[in-house]
This record gives sequence, structure tokens and C-alpha cells, in this order.
Amino acid sequence: MSNFSWGILGTGGIAQAFVDDLQLAEGHSIGAVGSRSLTKAQEFAKLLPGAVAYGSYEELVHDKNIDAIYVATPHPMHEEHTLLALNAGKPVLCEKPFAISAKQAQVMIDTARKNKVALLEAMWTRYLPHIATLREILTAGTLGQIQTVEADHGQRLADQNIPRLIDPALGGGALLDLGIYPVSFLHLVLGTPTHITARAVMTDSGVDAQTSAIFDYADGAQGVINTTMIAQTPCRAVISGLLGRLEIDTTFYNPTTMRVVLFDGTVTEYPNTYIGYGLREEALEMARVVRASELESPLMPWEQTLAVMKSMDHMRKQIGLTYPCEN
Repeated sequence: MSNFSWGILGTGGIAQAFVDDLQLAEGHSIGAVGSRSLTKAQEFAKLLPGAVAYGSYEELVHDKNIDAIYVATPHPMHEEHTLLALNAGKPVLCEKPFAISAKQAQVMIDTARKNKVALLEAMWTRYLPHIATLREILTAGTLGQIQTVEADHGQRLADQNIPRLIDPALGGGALLDLGIYPVSFLHLVLGTPTHITARAVMTDSGVDAQTSAIFDYADGAQGVINTTMIAQTPCRAVISGLLGRLEIDTTFYNPTTMRVVLFDGTVTEYPNTYIGYGLREEALEMARVVRASELESPLMPWEQTLAVMKSMDHMRKQIGLTYPCEN
């Protein structure tokens, strides 16, 4: 099979993590790197043999040797940069959170559909092996009817002087940066809620330092999430049903250990044998989608990306979190 060549749009920490993990994926390479600064692009590309450095995103997306673009800029820029690539005919793997709002997400999806170009949300958890096992467990009905799903994601970041986390203009706050993981997890397990009740602790700059929410579902199930940038939390998830529960250990959205504990006391352990960080799995799925001439992935379909963003919108409205970059 021919090599799949990536263009990296943005040179921040997540882009570096993606590139590093991609080294473990056979048949994938970095063909080009784009930044608003040619110097930054060159610095990023210097350890990537054959990678071209561009001092503009426009040059990057028009590189004819690139098979897909990985959008790794801050989330307020995701819509602009994704549209730039899609309108240049380039498939896009866009970092999470997919956008600032469901409105932006819809525009991105509509553009991909119009241009007949693949677009995937880089919610990397959805593509990991332990989540594939989770799907199998749910499909088999091993846990019985699901009653409760709990997930948390907290990191001590608020006192680390990270501008993008505290500045409303940069889409700051715990919810979009960290809360996207437990919210997306609830959608994976239970689907779209009928009602959401959210509460938050806000910072002086007007973004949420901590948010908790209850998701209610038509069948009586509930999801409970917490996200905070004040303190490090366990970052675990538990799915509880009538027949048993699935416990996913720290950190639930990474490759990790988990177990099924049945009501009769039976315990089945699932060890973590994964090598690497895990970001390459979304790249492998992107290549599969592009080569199959598909536009979206069944592992993270557009409908679910949009549903997650709508839930985030509902939560933001309840806690009074708004951004000047919204449109």
C-alpha cells in the first residue's frame, strides 16, 4: 500500500504528540508542516525527513503531495482552518473540541459534504483498542440495561499561567478543553440526552474553572460528569448496568486497563498492552476513510460530532460561558 502523507497545520504540543506517535504507524509520514511563522515551521520540521516547511497555512493546504491535513491549532481557529483545507480539496482530521459551537461544526460538516472531502473529528479516544472492546461489551449486553455512566477529567492547570485556558478570546475554560472527553464518552455510551443540568465555578476572566453536569435520558439512565482545571482528578469512568459494571482506570480516554465486574461477583480484567500514546489510531482510520472514498467514520460520525457540540452549547448556556470568537 502506498505511503499516506500528512500535512500538519499548527505546531503546538498536540501536533508534536501526534507526530511522535505517528512514527509507530507503518505507511504514514509527515510530508509538510504549516505555521504562521516560517521559522516555527522549519523548527518543527527539522527532525522530520522530507517534510516541507511552510510559513502560511494557505501554502500547506495547496501542497499536491499531501493526502490529508491534521488541524492542530487552538479550537477557536478550527472552523477557519478546516474550511481552508476542505475548500482546497484536502481531507481533514480536526482536533477536539471540533469547534467552538454546533453552528460552526455544522458549517464544517456541510462544507465537507458539499466538496465531497473526508472530515473526521480527532476525538482520539473513539479510535482506541480499549474503546473497541467497550463497544463489544455494550453490544453483547454483558452489563444489562445501562443505568448510570460516570466520568471525570480534571487537571491542575489554572495556576500554570497557560493563556489559552483562561482567556475567553482563546476559547478558555475547563469545559471545552477538558470536559469534551467525558461529554463525548456519555454520547458514546448513552447517546443524546433529553435534558442536561449543568453548574460551574467561574474564574475572574469569565471562563469556567470547574463544571459538573447531569445528563438525563428517556429510558431513565443518567450520566454524571465533572471537569475541572483547578485540581488533578482520578480521570476514571464507570458504566453501571443491571448485570454489572465496566470500570475504566486512569486515564479513561488513554490506552488503559479496565475490568467488568458482574453482579454475581465475576471479574474479567482487560490489561493494557498498547505501545505508544495512541494518537496514531485516528490517523489510521483517516487513511482508511480516504482510501475507501468515504466522507466520515462510523467510529465518530458527523451526527455524533454535532450532537456532542450541541450538548456543549447547552452546558455553556446554562453556566453563562460565552466567547467573543463565536459566530
